[in-house]
Parts: sequence; structure tokens; C-alpha cells
Amino acid sequence: MTKRQLKLGLVPTGVGGPGDSNRWLDTDIPLDASISIDWYIDIVRQAEAAKFDLVFIVDSQFITANSPPHYLNRLEPLTLLSALAVATRHIGLVGTLTTSYNDPFNLARRFASLDLISKGRAGWNVVTSGDAGTASNFSLPEHFDYDTRYRRAVEFLDVARGLWSSWWEGALVRDRTTGQFLDPEKLRRLDHSGEFFQVAGPLNIQRSPQGEPVVFQASDRDQGRDFGAAIADAIFTHAATFEQGQVFYADLKGRAARQGRNPDHIVILPGFFVYVGDSDEQAKEIERHYRTVDQSFDQALAEFGRPFGWHDFRRYDPDAPFPAEALEHAKSSFYTQAKKITDVAVERGYSLREAVEQIRSGRGSPFVGSPETVANEIERWFEGRALDGLNVHLGHPAQFRRFVEQVVPILQDKGLFRRDYEGATLRANLGLPIGEVVGPYRRRIGMQPDPIY
Repeated sequence: MTKRQLKLGLVPTGVGGPGDSNRWLDTDIPLDASISIDWYIDIVRQAEAAKFDLVFIVDSQFITANSPPHYLNRLEPLTLLSALAVATRHIGLVGTLTTSYNDPFNLARRFASLDLISKGRAGWNVVTSGDAGTASNFSLPEHFDYDTRYRRAVEFLDVARGLWSSWWEGALVRDRTTGQFLDPEKLRRLDHSGEFFQVAGPLNIQRSPQGEPVVFQASDRDQGRDFGAAIADAIFTHAATFEQGQVFYADLKGRAARQGRNPDHIVILPGFFVYVGDSDEQAKEIERHYRTVDQSFDQALAEFGRPFGWHDFRRYDPDAPFPAEALEHAKSSFYTQAKKITDVAVERGYSLREAVEQIRSGRGSPFVGSPETVANEIERWFEGRALDGLNVHLGHPAQFRRFVEQVVPILQDKGLFRRDYEGATLRANLGLPIGEVVGPYRRRIGMQPDPIY
């Protein structure tokens, strides 16, 4: 068996994502970083030189004046990733696109195009939009409720994967001698008719070298975990502690096994900021400094309302008991996150100020220290089955450079991380098979298609 290897992803959020409203003040970051293709190419090439598996572009489609700077003004994921595809050779290209406000045929075609442009390096982070207000940008009166979002997502992905398998091996004959371009017996219709979508197919683009884009998913709710365990190739998540990471890891792998999947065919990739210093104490001071200067309490309070449907918490006395009734505003937003915040605040008797500060302190990283300390802690999480790899959030560029230049070589010396790419596709580098879909979702890859005619 091939030895299990650590996976690394890069999450660039330009001038500052959630919790980092003032990151753009760092003179190491271009003021237009979030919309600068030159900046993206530079940092992604740094990650590729370090043999990272992927770059992950996050996205949402609704903003308020209180959204973090990167969210206010950023490039659309597939447009950006297509540009990065021709500027790189090996690194995987993963983008967030929602099933709530797209149509399966268009999205499947766009991802298949990215997969061909990149020669098999595309990945799709499947999400159901949670930002309240998004519906107003798509001519709808209100957001889908949680159950509807997930039913739609299940059907959406089923249709997309069916479309990606429109072309059987050898369908494109392209024989100039005989004059035959297509073998119609190897091209299939979909003829899907479901609750949300009616799609005839076939898709008008062939499969890529990796068969279909790698499917990523992220959700902490039971329904979302079942969805991810059934359909995802990789899971994006967050774990504040080693023990939390182990619990999540075991739960997802167990759910996958119960659905008939090989648990090793799901890669668990929690996201973290990493802080590296000459010593452990210096690294802790670097983290304290950035956590202090990158967002004030007032900025954190304004941003606090996002999971609650952008409810404005500034209307409350910050030193009064936490307003638990605000959870009502989260029903069509990020309800799981909002409920977790509310439950903790009520259970511990927090004021609103204490709840906001708890969220701010909760963004601390378990990977803080000298290069050796950080590498050893990553090894502990990896060997202890708390993760299969980690998504490194690109905060301040100087810290990312230290991780690449000082931590990655130690991980390589330990035999945990590659010195060169194993394959030519994202699936190959993540150690994933081509197109495994099981459980209640259709298994189309590897099935003989019905002819189109």
C-alpha cells in the first residue's frame, strides 16, 4: 500500500477575510490584492513550488458594508482559476460555487472546461448559500430554507455528475481516414426529471484526464455530514483542538464506511492560520499582535451578525446578557453556526461583548511556534488521525513565506509530505480514484451509457 501522505492547501483571502478587517494595512499586501491576477499568480506559484496540493478560492454572492474587505471586492472563482490554470502546471484549482443560485448544466460545463484547461486539476467546493440577502440578487423573494437547500444540492450534484459522464471512453473517434468524428453509441443522454431540475443532456464537452472535477464539501450539521460522507472526495472543516479534529475525522470516515465507501477515499482538510517565529514565544507574540491589530472590537461586532442573517448586533448593549432571541434571524442563514454561538453564550452566561470576544479568541491557531514546533504539531494531528492535511490560510504574506521556507522542509524530512508531485491530476495527487459515487446517489462513472440516438 502507498504510504499515507499529508496534503496541503492554500486559502488566499487577499486584503482580509472574516476576522481580518485591517489586514490590508500590511504594506506587504497590494491594496488591490483581491482583484489582482498578478498577486494571485505570485502566491499560487509559491505554493506550487512548495508542492502544495491545491489552492482554494472561497466565495459568496451577497455583501453589506460590514463585510470583510476581501469579500467586498474580489474575483469570481472560475474566472480566476481559469487564469491560474495557464500560469501553473501541477497545483489543484478549487473554487466555491453554490447549488442554490446556479443551474446544473451551466455549472457542470464551466467546471468541465476548467478541468480540461488545467489538464485535470479542477475541484468544486459544493455549497448551499447561507448568506441572508443572496436571494435578492437572483430575483427571488427569499432564501431557500435549510432542508430545501440540501435537497436541491443533492439533486444538483447528481445531475452534474450524470452530465460529466455523458461521454463514454472512445466516443470521439476523430478518424480522418474514415471521416468518423463521433461514435454515437458512446454518447448518452441524461433525461433527468426531478424535484428541482429537468435536464436532457448530454453535456457538450468531454471528460478530463481525471474523469470529473474533485468534489469538496463543508458542513457541520448532521444532514451536511451525511451529504459529504456520501458524495464528497474531500471535506473542508475547522477544528479548534486536536480532540475535536479526531472526533470529526472519525465521524466522517465512519459515516462514509456505513454508506459503502472506502473511508480512505475522503480527504479531511481543516483550515488554519499558522504562525511561525524564531522561538515558540516569539510566534505566540506574532499571533497576539496580529489578532490585536487586524480587527477591533467594533469591527468584530459589526461582522458578528453574518451567521445571524446579518442581524445588526450593534443595537444591543454589549455588556448586557447575550440576546438569544437573535437566533430567530438565522433560520435561513448559517443556522448551525449561529445556534452554536447562541448555545455557548447562554450556557456560560455571556454578555454580548464576551460572546464576540469568545469568537475572536476562538480564531487562535493550534499551529503556533518555531518551525520545529509547528511541524511536530502538524505531525501529531496527522498521525493521530485528526486530519489528512490542512488548508493554510494566507494571512500576512511574511508568515506564509516562513511556513513554506522553514516548516515544509521539516515535514519533508519527516517523510510526511512530498518532495515532488505524484501525478498529473488533482485526483492523483490527493490519492483519489476516478469518479466514485455511491449510496443513494447515482453511480454513473464506469457504467455503459444508453446511446444518444
